[in-house]
Amino acid sequence: MSLKSIIYISAFLLPFIGFTQRKGTERYSLSQCIEIALENNLDLKSTILNANTARVNYNQSKANILPTLNGNYNIGVNNGRSIDPFTNDFINQELTFSNARLNLDATIFNGFRILNTVRQQRLNKQASEMEIEEAKQTLILNVTLAYLQVLNRTDVLALAKTRLIATNKQLKQQEDLYNEEVGNPADYADIKGQKTIDETNILIAESDLNNAKLSLTRLMNIHQDILIDKTSILLDFEKYTLSSEDVFNDAMQNLATFRAKELRAKAAEKGIRVAKAQYIPEISFFGQVNTNYSSVAETFTETGSDIVETGDFVTVNNDQISVFTNQTQFTGENIEYLDQFDNNLNTVVGIAVDIPLFNGFRAKNNVALEKIKAEESLIELERTALEVKNAIAQVHFDMQTAFNRYESLQNQVTAFEESYRVNEIRFNNGVSNFIAYITSKNNLDNAKTNLTNAKYEYLLRVKILEFYRGNSF
Repeated sequence: MSLKSIIYISAFLLPFIGFTQRKGTERYSLSQCIEIALENNLDLKSTILNANTARVNYNQSKANILPTLNGNYNIGVNNGRSIDPFTNDFINQELTFSNARLNLDATIFNGFRILNTVRQQRLNKQASEMEIEEAKQTLILNVTLAYLQVLNRTDVLALAKTRLIATNKQLKQQEDLYNEEVGNPADYADIKGQKTIDETNILIAESDLNNAKLSLTRLMNIHQDILIDKTSILLDFEKYTLSSEDVFNDAMQNLATFRAKELRAKAAEKGIRVAKAQYIPEISFFGQVNTNYSSVAETFTETGSDIVETGDFVTVNNDQISVFTNQTQFTGENIEYLDQFDNNLNTVVGIAVDIPLFNGFRAKNNVALEKIKAEESLIELERTALEVKNAIAQVHFDMQTAFNRYESLQNQVTAFEESYRVNEIRFNNGVSNFIAYITSKNNLDNAKTNLTNAKYEYLLRVKILEFYRGNSF
């Protein structure tokens, strides 16, 4: 291959190589993660399919108001003794027959069962739509919490790496002193031990970060490692001013789960009315159009007349004289298929009344079961309200605790930073021992980690409270 060809191929592939590299290092914002999850999440897709089923059931309940129209057609061959469907005479020959029928049935009144069923299915459809909204709200919350957890684990990992950098710096100083046989040799061994502890903490932090990313990608239903755009989310640490009662009142008005449960309860009430319709007579209108065909059906045409003996006799002057009569002659001709269908056409119309007299207490028990379902739906609504109220109270308390811990830990970090600064100077100058130095260092590192955890714990609780209020992120 010539050098010119290689240059052309390289120039062609270079944009794609660059694109591949950028794709692998693309950072996802919170809004992008939420958008992908709303598109790919399997649980949400299942909820949408359930809502589609409810929509079809609602459409069918409306269609049940319309009359039913059905047609029937058959054709066959009969051998042996049978009845000619055209003349109703007994025959003993091969017969080709055909029948056609059109049936119309229309319900006039059935105790408003169809109408109440339409109303019930409409409420079920609306409840399913609210359940989609509920699933979306829950998914958005879970993605947001998982996103914050990734940020938290990222910050903890960064602190662990910073801690190792400081330890390596101190290790280098102690190694130089050890090589020069200055100071306590145990300090060098201790700082090497501290390095292994810091390296272990990095491994643990990397594992925690990987698990947090897996939780996020599982919600997004993607199978790749992702990087998080930390600047895409506002980390606001203003104190949350709403009380748990305020949050609960907003939840009752805005949270989709309450509206879905309320619609289910109303649908259950309509189910009682549907069941009660079984006690009421049903009035319906029916109509039929029928016709048939027979291969032995014929029409006869007069062709003339003949004088024929009747087989009777009369006596004239003691002589028996045969009796003759004038007999008309006919010629038979098969009737065409369509002509028979037209000639044999008949219609039937009527009104039917179906009166429920006794059905093994089926109607009574169905009504009782629907009443139980209605009571269960009300209990479920009350249980949901109680669970949400308790959850809000707990989250609100934890949020306040996390905020107070964050403020306290800020002061703690400031104090330990000063303690570490002093002990590091004293240790480097040989005034203090390694135990005092490493103690102050570990205190500072732990305080920073706890501060980071408290920060994200507070943010998580605030996001959950806003979710209960019905706010999107």
